[in-house]
Amino acid sequence: MNMTSSALALRQARSHLLEYGDCLPGMIDERIARSWRRSLASGLLPTGRLSDTEHSSGNNLRQALACNHDLIAHSRPVMEYLYEQVRHSHSMVILADKRATLMHTLGDVDFLTKAERVALSSGSSWQEQHRGTNAIGTSLAEASPVEVHGSEHFLERNGFLTCSAAPIMAADGTLMGVIDISGDQRSRHPHTLGLVSMAARMIENRLVVASCRRHIRLHLHAHPEGIGSVAEGIIALSEDGWIVGANRTGLSMLRLTPADLGATPLSRALDMRLDDLLARNKRQSGQPVQVHLHDGSMLFALVHADEASLTISSSPSAQNSPDDALAKLDIGDPLWHSATDKARRVAGKPIPLLIHGESGVGKELFARAVHESGPRSKAPFVAINCAALPENLIEAELFGYSAGAFTGAKREGCIGRLREAHGGTLFLDEIGDMPLSMQTRLLRVLQERQVTPLGGGKPVDVDFALICATHRKLRDEADKGVFRSDLYYRINGLTVNLPALRERNDFQALTESILACLNPERHIFLAPELLAQLSQHPWPGNIRQYSSMLRTASAMLNPHENCIDWAHLPDDLAEELTAIQQPALQEITAAIPQNLKELSRTAIQHALESSHGNISAAARRLGISRQTLYRKLGQ
Repeated sequence: MNMTSSALALRQARSHLLEYGDCLPGMIDERIARSWRRSLASGLLPTGRLSDTEHSSGNNLRQALACNHDLIAHSRPVMEYLYEQVRHSHSMVILADKRATLMHTLGDVDFLTKAERVALSSGSSWQEQHRGTNAIGTSLAEASPVEVHGSEHFLERNGFLTCSAAPIMAADGTLMGVIDISGDQRSRHPHTLGLVSMAARMIENRLVVASCRRHIRLHLHAHPEGIGSVAEGIIALSEDGWIVGANRTGLSMLRLTPADLGATPLSRALDMRLDDLLARNKRQSGQPVQVHLHDGSMLFALVHADEASLTISSSPSAQNSPDDALAKLDIGDPLWHSATDKARRVAGKPIPLLIHGESGVGKELFARAVHESGPRSKAPFVAINCAALPENLIEAELFGYSAGAFTGAKREGCIGRLREAHGGTLFLDEIGDMPLSMQTRLLRVLQERQVTPLGGGKPVDVDFALICATHRKLRDEADKGVFRSDLYYRINGLTVNLPALRERNDFQALTESILACLNPERHIFLAPELLAQLSQHPWPGNIRQYSSMLRTASAMLNPHENCIDWAHLPDDLAEELTAIQQPALQEITAAIPQNLKELSRTAIQHALESSHGNISAAARRLGISRQTLYRKLGQ
């Protein structure tokens, strides 16, 4: 239907509605027709005056904002991204709650002035009974994405608008609100409804994850690379295997409706029980597992259990899960889990452990956990930072000395750190910085299992488990001759690599763990949008730097505050985050592409840049397979 015939049909349908109280079938979109009938039934007239009761007072608005804190917090970063896509197009992005009260808006200054004339501002109600047919109110009434263009608005005063809105669903299937793009009808774009629908999905996914932290979650997709993308399905499960929450995609994938939540066991949706799924997930070390619907359709599922208790009586893997110091550090990252699993296997065996990782990743914390998880846990754990000791003191510090061995020595002598570790564990941090002369003496101790103090004296037997750590590549150092190759092979019984903070995928769980340790008497948490921004920071100092920042931010909280936000950050970090954020936004916020091919190309380019050229990661972000991405790159 062309624009002329469409306008004519709208005029005829409106006239018929006002004269007979109904619309002629087939003349206009049925959802618009239903909304017009509801508007008329509410006592509205297309040219009628509006009352002043549709705007919340200051107190009511503050109460509404407080009640919708989670919705607003998770929507704001998505709204900011969405607004960058439509900037300078005479439009605005709007978030409304489930009662169609406007909570937050972003828009072009020139259009905001026009919008205020029709009360498109925070606090205004856009329920159909107040404003007639409009994208926000009608989307909530229909519980589906809706576009209302020009004269499709019931009130003539809103006819200059073109609006697209999509509802936002909570994990329990109830409506939480709606996200909308409204603009000048002359700026109508065919992709706008798709943009708001995608934005609603992004918000829903964030809300489901945030509200279901204490539940077991399944992240689903037809392709393993699609898990983690906006197109993934998310299902929340109780400990006894009942489906208690989901996003709309997850419900669709499992052929369920919101009414099925809380009333459907997982085994009714999938050809598998929860304990079997957990056992398979345990065997595959956090990788997606294949699951099947009862009709034979296959999906991939990744299990997350951030705060859930997995003590399920019928699950052998849950019963046999280790409960030791290493397990307390293993909070979800697969690389870290691999390191703990390997280290646990050699704990208590005469196999030296070499921990490799950047400065600040937690090498000493990991080494201490290995010690506490082994049979020597009751004996001493002696940690020595080889990079921190002056070269002229390291020999005496390590090997000890006899009385009067040198000027300034203690009268009674010193047994040395190696002998202090007898029966327990010796941890040599940054062993790559140990002087060559000390490397020779250490090698002799490891070979003979005896220590001879400086100044002479009888050799003393020592017995300790050895753990070393370094940020250097010792194999390369040995090839260069700056580290003894025979010592390298002596200390390298097993090497484990600890991931840098920027490489870990358990950033949120790690944050919560650190905050719990720093604030044992209070429940402190990060604002969701700040958490998302911090997770993208490179953190060159890794966990040490991040923990220090969280300690400072916690100290900045007032006694009545529990949420760390931008205002609590050190100024230098806030400036860094802002400096990183702005160029990124500029790169991805070009004007809306004029056709689907350009939109696809833009999305692929952004995904590749965000993934630093990693094809698999980019495909996961886009929700497509690697093969599909390769094909699109070749077009």
